[in-house]
Amino acid sequence: MTQPPETPARPARDTRRELTAAVLLSAVAGALALSSGGQPWADVTVTRQPPLPPYADVLTGGELAPLVPATGLLLLAGAVALFAVRGWGRVAVGLLTAVAGGVLVVSGVRALTGSVDVGTGDLGGSVIGLGGATVDVATSAAWPVLAALGGVLGCVAGVLVVLRGRSWPGLGRRYERTPGAAEPARRQPSRPESAEDRHQAAWKALDNGTDPTDDPRDDATREPGR
Repeated sequence: MTQPPETPARPARDTRRELTAAVLLSAVAGALALSSGGQPWADVTVTRQPPLPPYADVLTGGELAPLVPATGLLLLAGAVALFAVRGWGRVAVGLLTAVAGGVLVVSGVRALTGSVDVGTGDLGGSVIGLGGATVDVATSAAWPVLAALGGVLGCVAGVLVVLRGRSWPGLGRRYERTPGAAEPARRQPSRPESAEDRHQAAWKALDNGTDPTDDPRDDATREPGR
């Protein structure tokens, strides 16, 4: 009965490409989350009781959805951690990356669909006459869409890490010797000096102007001046 052929291991170049792709996806997702979180997501208009005039304010993504900048930092940290951890630790990083991406997607979709509630307490204590006031929110679509896009990239990066991350190289493993690689040549043991070796040494001594019949030990014990 013949044995089924073994599945060949993936080349190291492919694993490095997958690792690079996951790191870039996570880093881009984190950058999108942080950049969009600092931008205006909603224009808020507060209609107060007369004679107080209406009050207008702008809420950023971090104010309207506080988890957006937090997940951005988490995704950037995960991109760096992918180089430092291996095995199951890398799988855990992939799970966190996927969860952070999902949070970004939910935050962006909630803002786009108007599911985010803004109350008078979100406007701070510096505004007077908020008792009995009504709040109207006009959400901007561009920045929530950017956050949701970052969330999708984060989810893709996390899934890629979970499925493939255990086989990727770690930090400082680029030049690790792979199984079956040729071992460096071992130093040959020294052999006893032969007559041919002594003959070659004598000729080299003559070329250097040295008498090969002289014994160096005689020169060391010879008295000065003799």
